[in-house]
Formats: sequence, C-alpha cells, structure tokens
Amino acid sequence: MTNSLVPPAGPQRVLALAQLSNSVGDGAYYVTSALYFTHVVGLDPARVGLGLTVGWAVGSVVGVPLGRLADRRGARGTAVLLALATGLAVAYFLVVRDFVPFVLAACAYASAQSGLAAARQALLAGLVSAGERTGLLAHLQATLNAGLAVGAGLGGLALHAGTRAAYLGVFAVDAVSFVMCAGLLLRLPSVAPRVPVDRRHGPGVLRDRPYAVITLLNTVLLLRMPLLSLGIPLWIAERTAAPTWLVSALFVLNTGAVMVFQVRMARGVTGLASATRAVRRSGWVMLAACGVFALSAGASPWVAVGALVVGAVLQVVAEMGQSAGSWQLSFDLAPAERVGEYQGFFGTGVTVARTLGPLVLTTLLVEWGTPGWLLLGGATLLASYAMGPATRRAAGRVPGSTGKGSKSSKGSVGKGSPDKGSWERGTSEGDASEAGASDRDASDRDAEAPVLVN
Repeated sequence: MTNSLVPPAGPQRVLALAQLSNSVGDGAYYVTSALYFTHVVGLDPARVGLGLTVGWAVGSVVGVPLGRLADRRGARGTAVLLALATGLAVAYFLVVRDFVPFVLAACAYASAQSGLAAARQALLAGLVSAGERTGLLAHLQATLNAGLAVGAGLGGLALHAGTRAAYLGVFAVDAVSFVMCAGLLLRLPSVAPRVPVDRRHGPGVLRDRPYAVITLLNTVLLLRMPLLSLGIPLWIAERTAAPTWLVSALFVLNTGAVMVFQVRMARGVTGLASATRAVRRSGWVMLAACGVFALSAGASPWVAVGALVVGAVLQVVAEMGQSAGSWQLSFDLAPAERVGEYQGFFGTGVTVARTLGPLVLTTLLVEWGTPGWLLLGGATLLASYAMGPATRRAAGRVPGSTGKGSKSSKGSVGKGSPDKGSWERGTSEGDASEAGASDRDASDRDAEAPVLVN
C-alpha cells in the first residue's frame, strides 16, 4: 500500500473521485436538512425524525435485494442507476410540502443510498484484487471525510444566509453530486455479472447464520457512530464544565485524523487473522476512550477539555482500527458470487446503529453518566473479542450449507481468506486467530482474478 492519500491511477482513483463527488453533496445535505425540513418546509421536528427513521428502516431492508441485483445484473450498471435514483430522490425533496410525500422521498433516498453502497462494494470487489480492497476502502474513507468536510462548509454558508434559496441550492448541489458520481462510475470497466446462485446450495445471506453473527457484532461496535454528533455534545452540555465550542473542535479532530491516518491504520490488515487482531485492539482502545471521557465529569473546565480531547483521540484510533478490520471481514467472509448481496446485509449494521444509537447513547451517557460510559466500553470490548471465534466459525463454512462446518471451497469464502484448518491450528486459546492463520500476500490471494467485460 502506498503512503499517498491519493489512490493509484486507474479504477481505484475513479472510485475515489466518485466517492468524493457525492460526499461533498452529502456533507452539505447533512448540515442543512434538519433545518430545511422544519424551518422551510414547515414540518414538525418529531415528524421529521419519524420520517427519516422510517426511510432508513426501509432502506436497510431494500439494501439486500438491491445488492443481489448488482451481483446478477452487473455491479457497474446497477451502481450508476442507483446513483441517479439517489439524485432524483434528493431533487424530490425540493418539492416536498407535506408529511406523506416527505416519508416517500425519505424511503426512496435511503433505499437508493443503501443499494448504491452495496453495488459499489460489489463493483470494488470485481475491479480490485483481494489484497488491495481494505487499502482502497481506507482511501475511500479518507476521501469521504474530506468530501463531507467540504460539503459541511458549503452547508454552513447556506445556514449563514438562512434563505430558502440557499437551502434549495444545497439540495440542488447534492442532487448534481450524485449525477456526477454516476458519470464517474460509467468510466469504470464493467464487471461480468456473478453466476446466479443455485438455490439448492443455499437460500442467501439471511440464512447464513455465521455471517449474521459477524454483522450483529459489528453493529454493536458501530454504536460509536452517533458519539460525536449526539453523545459527546450532550455529555459536554449536561455533564461537564467544558465550553460548548469544543464539540466543533472534536469533530474537526476526528475528521482530520481519519483523512490523514486511516490509510496507514489499514496497512497491516491483509487477512482474517490481522482483521480480528485489529478489531480486538480497537475494543481495548475504545474502552480506554470511554474511561477517559468519563473523567471529564465534575472536573474543572480545562481539565474537562483535556480529558475530552484525549478521549476523542483514543476514540478515533479505535474507530479507524475497527473500520479496517470490519472491511476485511465483510469481504473475506462473503461468497465470491454474492458480494453485493452480502455487503447489502452487512451495511444494515450502519442503519441499525444510526437508528438505535441515539436512544442507547442518550440513556447510557446522559442519564447514567460514568457507569454508562463504562458499560458502553465494556460492551464494545466484549463484541470485539467475540469477533474472533465468530470469524473462525464463519471461515469454516460454506454459506447456505447444512451447517456442518465444512471447509471453505471455491466461492464459499472471499478471496484471500484462510481456510478452516488454518484457523484451527492455533496454540494459544486467547490468540487462536493470530497463531492459527498467517496472512497471505496479495499474489497468493488473487489466484482467481475477476473477469472484466470491456
């Protein structure tokens, strides 16, 4: 992996540019959407929250069949159509005036976004060798943060203006950004559709219990997602003497750290063993972050500021490690012919975390205080350690089989995954993943290169 923050020329760079284009629009949308729907459209805030929750709930369900569509009909074409559909959904927000049309627009937006994420993951899997996927995803995460930061700045200008025209301009920018994303995706070579799955060999991801456990554990780890946007701001305001401007400073710190260090943090993650190590280490770091955050309660303003800054640094380190490990697991444990479907399912963890996270964090942090921080850190650590045995089980199965733990075969586990036997040779109970599976280099993992259609 290169040290550069810019991916290598070719499909990787085009994917990064596509990510950058729509993340700029999304950044502007995220900053302004709540005020637009309440102050300009005139919807009640509670209804806005309800509509968005319904939309993302629908999107989490629709993501799996849309991912399956990408596998069977072609990832590039599906991604292009879904990017255009997302742009249309954003444009539809411009003419929404009542609650029901708003809910319909939210469902269309969330469904297209969820499907687009799954289709792009399937496209990435077809265009990039297994040994390069986690590194590219690190580049894309850094690009995402850069785009969101730029977009948030544009949204800030609209908020400062406070006019209807300014808000409408932000939504128009977001819609155009997805059209640009579609145009960039068209520049990529087409990936041959995956071979349709014989239903005698399995009914799909919803019956793949080992992968479902991995997704569930990852969802617990993703409860950190609303931390900077909701949990920490409420904690600072309700439980500490720190100034409220620190909320913005911590957001900038997090975004900047991911932009600069995510690629480096992902460099050592090359297989299942290194991925579970990264997730486990992130659990310890997140536990430490929660403990430090808790120390800010009842302290003097500057002591609270120091504790919150140190906690935020630990939190973003945990975030980057957990992200790198989960990316590797999500690809390596998915069947080669069902990457889109499996990524669509794995992505539901993000939706669930965003939906339940606010309620969980509000209860734990604002109401319970320090014990809540420790419980959050403990749950993260337990989930991170459970990922090891769950991964060993998932690595030794063929999805959709009778569940007898047969060894991985062609197409049963993503390229580059060690087989079941390599996981069972561990000599230390606590570190079976490290001792049981050595990370292969990229050339060993890529014996079966994807077929591209010109």
